[in-house]
Amino acid sequence: MDFQFDARTEKLRARLGTFLEECVHPAEAVHAEQVAAAGDPWARSPVLEELKAEARRRGLWNLFLPDPRYGAGLTNLQYAPLAELTGRSPHLAPEAVNCAAPDTGNMELLAEFGSEAQRDRWLKPLLEGEIRSAFCMTEPDVASSDATNIATRIVRDGDSYVIDGRKWWSSGAMDPRCEIFIVMGKTDPGADRHRQQSMILVPRDTPGVTVRRGMTVFGYSDAPHGGHAEIDFTGVRVPAENLVGAEGAGFAIAQARLGPGRIHHCMRLVGMAERALELLCRRANQRIAFGRPLAEQGVVREWIAESRVRIEQARLLVLKTAWLMDTVGNKGAHTEIQAIKIATPAMAEWVIDKAIQGYGGAGVSQDTPLAGLWAQARTLRLADGPDEVHRSSLAKRELRRWA
Repeated sequence: MDFQFDARTEKLRARLGTFLEECVHPAEAVHAEQVAAAGDPWARSPVLEELKAEARRRGLWNLFLPDPRYGAGLTNLQYAPLAELTGRSPHLAPEAVNCAAPDTGNMELLAEFGSEAQRDRWLKPLLEGEIRSAFCMTEPDVASSDATNIATRIVRDGDSYVIDGRKWWSSGAMDPRCEIFIVMGKTDPGADRHRQQSMILVPRDTPGVTVRRGMTVFGYSDAPHGGHAEIDFTGVRVPAENLVGAEGAGFAIAQARLGPGRIHHCMRLVGMAERALELLCRRANQRIAFGRPLAEQGVVREWIAESRVRIEQARLLVLKTAWLMDTVGNKGAHTEIQAIKIATPAMAEWVIDKAIQGYGGAGVSQDTPLAGLWAQARTLRLADGPDEVHRSSLAKRELRRWA
């Protein structure tokens, strides 16, 4: 294993770091003001569109896609330090470089499993950043941590499919530019439990689609991911050619989509933790309490040292996972993907929590990014599978080695 970044990665890393310092970080307060002025937590901000245009001018676009036909052609190991940098400003940076969830996973899904017509109609405008998309898998009425529970029906009717069901936490659906939903449902409830599900493309303006409400995350709109929504699908009819892949392939497609998505989240989480630690150190050096800087308080030094240890441990595990995905494939890296999904959100949550504590009241206010960072980190202990599911699966895999 050689985790030294190659020349191309270092060049992109430097360019992206400069973009963050010169453009993204100064735009954070402007973005917040523009969204507040719009009176809609999911509103588009003009400054974000300016950032996207500047990112394209600087050659920082679609960095996540390893297929050079569609993206930058970077390996997972090359992309990891770049995604980490975008995690330092998760509300702006990922979308500014067109590397924001859920679009990244949806673009990968369309690139790998979509038909030529589907790629032409939906993948191209997503790659150009002209539209956004949503992923509709989780449901309110079943335990969606077990994806085989999905109850939404996708029924063949002549040359169409008819969709009925309710989804929630549909990531991306609240963005006003979201035009396409990728919906998972059951086409054959009588089949093997992992062959009952299919994926289908549903344009947002299809009759029978009702976006009931936006879902907040600890009171936040979660706009970085396009916002989450609760959606009803009532007698929604779409052409049969909107099916992604074959009937019964939905579960396998979902797992293929979620693997890269999980490591992308973890890459960004390392960056979130790094920013929190930087903010804590700056605060500790400047803030005086009981006659001396916080930096001289033993408990604060302990937080800082432990934060550095935890961040480095998580980063190395993420890089190892990226390297394995590049060398032996996603299936060969399954154990490590689960391990980082367990460890990295918990690490980031802990580090951000200590930074919040160091800032006192300011840490839980809108005057620092820390409260928003914490909400995202805590949410990612549930998103793409809760900790407990990954722990159970990882333990079973470990036990099989010694059965």
